[in-house]
Amino acid sequence: MNILLTGGTGFIGHRLMSHLRPHHQVTVLSRTPDKVYQRLGHDIQALASLDNLENLDQFDAVINLAGEPIADKRWTQAQKTRICESRWQITEQLVSKLKAGQNPPRVLISGSAVGFYGRQGEALVDEDSNPHPEFSHKVCAKWEQLANEAASEHTRVCCIRLAVVMGSEGGALKKMLPSYRLGLGGPMGSGKQYMSWIHIDDVVALLLFLLEHESCQGPFNAAAPDPVTNEQFSRTLARVLNKPHFMRIPAWTMRLLFGEMADLLLTGQRVMPVRLQKAGFYFRYPTLEKALKETLKYREG
Repeated sequence: MNILLTGGTGFIGHRLMSHLRPHHQVTVLSRTPDKVYQRLGHDIQALASLDNLENLDQFDAVINLAGEPIADKRWTQAQKTRICESRWQITEQLVSKLKAGQNPPRVLISGSAVGFYGRQGEALVDEDSNPHPEFSHKVCAKWEQLANEAASEHTRVCCIRLAVVMGSEGGALKKMLPSYRLGLGGPMGSGKQYMSWIHIDDVVALLLFLLEHESCQGPFNAAAPDPVTNEQFSRTLARVLNKPHFMRIPAWTMRLLFGEMADLLLTGQRVMPVRLQKAGFYFRYPTLEKALKETLKYREG
């Protein structure tokens, strides 16, 4: 396949590229092509923009993973705008170019997140669950709406609602490890909030699965079938690292440090990958302990 990829230098995109390169021709869309060459190699074709393309007819598939990290910084109004525009603008541009052609890509796989559902308490959540209206839902809902405008008899659209991605090279786990290695890790707030997660290798595998399975379209929860509470996650991580587990970060401290963004960490969703499993996808890392042991062994190695 000839594939157009956005977010190719990011945490997920970089891992995905190692699987795409041997079998497909990949073009990476990035505002900084030099970063693409430095991160991925000089044999990669990079585009700085879509301005010189009339349409996307030359591509068989588009994978759209671009977006400002949602939990990296305090949610000032300016940061909220960056979070939204970094997702919405590129998706809108891709869809516009895709619709301008006569022979468009057969599939658009576009990012989203389990934040689509907002806070859900202890309820089991699948792709048909009603969302709680808040900022994370607003971001994801419009992101998916824009992507779905590309759907036609020629193009199927898949939106992947990503949970917290477990991997050795980036994401939430990389930020957690220093304090846990010092024996200072612990749950946030009450620890009762659910935390949905997925191993990076399963993210890559499901992207390839959706790329190849032409019957798949619509939203898919990219979350392992073992959602845990924040307390359970914290205890499991400490146990895998063979570290003590007695610290706790109070909710008021989280809100003082992160403002509104703290709600993303202090509330959560108990998400199940119902549509992926019905489609026949099997998780290599279905349980948290197995995922953490593999990830941390890989990191130590």
